[in-house]
Amino acid sequence: MHRITLFLTLAAASLWAQSPSYRIVHRYLLGGDGSWDYVVPDPPNHRVFLARQNRLMVVDERSGKLLGEVAGIDGAHGTAVAQKTGHGFATEGHGQSVAIFDLKTYKVLSHTPAAEDADAILYDPASNRVFTLNGDAHSSTVIDPETGKRITNVPLGGKPEYGVSAGDGKVYANLTDISEVVEIDAKSLTVTRRWPTAPCKQPVSMAIDTEHHRLFSGCRSGLMAVSDYEAGKIVATIPIGPGVDGAGFDPSTGDAFASTTDGKLTVIHQDSPDQYHIVQQVATPERSKNMGLDPLTHQIFLSSAKFGPPAKGERRPPVLPGTFTLLVIEREPSAH
Repeated sequence: MHRITLFLTLAAASLWAQSPSYRIVHRYLLGGDGSWDYVVPDPPNHRVFLARQNRLMVVDERSGKLLGEVAGIDGAHGTAVAQKTGHGFATEGHGQSVAIFDLKTYKVLSHTPAAEDADAILYDPASNRVFTLNGDAHSSTVIDPETGKRITNVPLGGKPEYGVSAGDGKVYANLTDISEVVEIDAKSLTVTRRWPTAPCKQPVSMAIDTEHHRLFSGCRSGLMAVSDYEAGKIVATIPIGPGVDGAGFDPSTGDAFASTTDGKLTVIHQDSPDQYHIVQQVATPERSKNMGLDPLTHQIFLSSAKFGPPAKGERRPPVLPGTFTLLVIEREPSAH
């Protein structure tokens, strides 16, 4: 019995040693007033776009230096980058529009009408089009990145949250109010398929594994749902924390991530396209639920801050001025 126990202990220790170990390696104090939303890395240029209510903060990934700001954003949420045209796109939730800006000067060039609750936004290279995801309008606004003009609004049949481009002419989004994934044909600009995320409810964040045709939907019900987007069905679910608002997948490590409001970054390893297990939960500050992954450096970026007590009648606590911080999480070199 003792030999068996020793063997199992050594085996468990060996597996633990082989497991990845992620940790916070940098804390860049950026300060500034206001809350935040999407964290969007721009890997070719080693920078991160951070939505801060009335502006975008542009930060150097390597030093944490503030490179500049895209000012005059009326309710900043998401950012999309179209390197081909030299333009960036920021959704304006209050303005029901999209601000188009120069990627070098950060100057806003124009504003394009979108729809109510313009929230997430992404660039699809296959069609060379930009897609917003308009929550309350239940639609996606399609924009020509060359001219900045609106092409059309595509009705989605539900409230979209995060979305991704598959790079093959298809765009996917979570519909959080009806717990579905929707597929958009980026060329015909029509909804071509949809499927339920059950038992995962209220899907919000999304990431993609294009090699194995898998989508990762982080759900507010405390699960991450993995879809086979060729078959249009859920193939796995993994428990995560409550209040998820960020997701990522690193194809070089096979690790998926979910950032949640309870102060955890859940690391999930892909054993096979249909099998997954949790390998780590990285402790992060509470409410650090927005994340972005740079697949070139394998770094994960999270926004955090300190908070004061909520005002009477308010649900969200206010961000204390000067405390906004960008966290950088890396995998231990020994874990590769």
